[in-house]
Amino acid sequence: MSDAYEASGVDYDILDAGKRLSLSQAAATSKLLLDHGGRAHDASRGEPAFVFSFDNNTFAFVLECLGTKSVIARRFEEETGEQRYAGIAYDTVAAIVNDLCCVGALPLVVNAYFSTGSSKWYEKEGRLSSLVDGWRRACEDAGATWGGGESPTLSGLVAEDDIELAGSAVGYVPDGREPILGAELEAGDDIVLVASSGLHANGASLVRAIADDLPDGLRTALPSGRSFGDATLDPTANYVPLVRTLLSSDLTVTYLSHITGHGIRKVMRAARPFVYRIEALPEIPEVLRFVTERSGMEQRDAYGTLNMGAGYAVFCRNGQGPAVVDVAASVGLKGLVAGRVQSGDRSVVLEPLGVTYSSDELSLR
Repeated sequence: MSDAYEASGVDYDILDAGKRLSLSQAAATSKLLLDHGGRAHDASRGEPAFVFSFDNNTFAFVLECLGTKSVIARRFEEETGEQRYAGIAYDTVAAIVNDLCCVGALPLVVNAYFSTGSSKWYEKEGRLSSLVDGWRRACEDAGATWGGGESPTLSGLVAEDDIELAGSAVGYVPDGREPILGAELEAGDDIVLVASSGLHANGASLVRAIADDLPDGLRTALPSGRSFGDATLDPTANYVPLVRTLLSSDLTVTYLSHITGHGIRKVMRAARPFVYRIEALPEIPEVLRFVTERSGMEQRDAYGTLNMGAGYAVFCRNGQGPAVVDVAASVGLKGLVAGRVQSGDRSVVLEPLGVTYSSDELSLR
């Protein structure tokens, strides 16, 4: 999508092809759940989490990684002396549970994966305590138990001075509800965009490339006076309280989308023939405005790559959008009734920008 993003080492066309190949092989194993009395919900393949039923209960499972935002935290520590590992641990958990919630599941247990290139990474005072504090706080905010995890040292595979963060989670679909997989979407549904807190976990490779070209690196001052690195490391918003409250309400939520990689194109993640017409866009966080300006990204590429201020999309019945905005406000999030679902060829139309993304620009299934 973006030349700037591809130059930083991320090519979604290649990555998406790998995902589709993996999904095709994974689907061939669905029948094995039947041997245990369970059932795979194959309609969830290509969604952010896999859904399966067992013993009259419906569960979801997800595995997610942080990406290279941990490298920004390490470089920020080197340039400023400030440790921000609590924030990137929170980022990782938020990335995991936000994906899990997209299928209408609420997290039960989260497991951690901390991989280093050398055990010396843990020797620097305060690093480990900051990391585990942030992970625990994110689990608590999500209402999930931290079950355990793995912390291998992978010399020669992971850089000696860096840490790779990832994790998995299992959640449940509340009694009386079906998983949210897009089948209930209808023309006329409202689209509510819920604000992001900044970069989130997508775009870190681009940030690092930009910082390399700045004389002051991550210490570069933004117009507000905050440093580039400080703003970049704001933790990802945790949308579990929003989804939990929506699922316990009388509102009809027809789809949920976590807007990470692929940007606003994720609004059309559901495999349905609809036009997703966006008539209003949220405010762009300062750090994302800076990233797009410094990288020279055109608006079409920026909105098709980064979250640009919209971290989550909630689809609901026509006229229920304002109530969803109220629910978001009740859990400390800002929502915007941004548009509506219409009949037509699968696409996202950004009316304020005169930009349209067609279905062949998002191929995850």
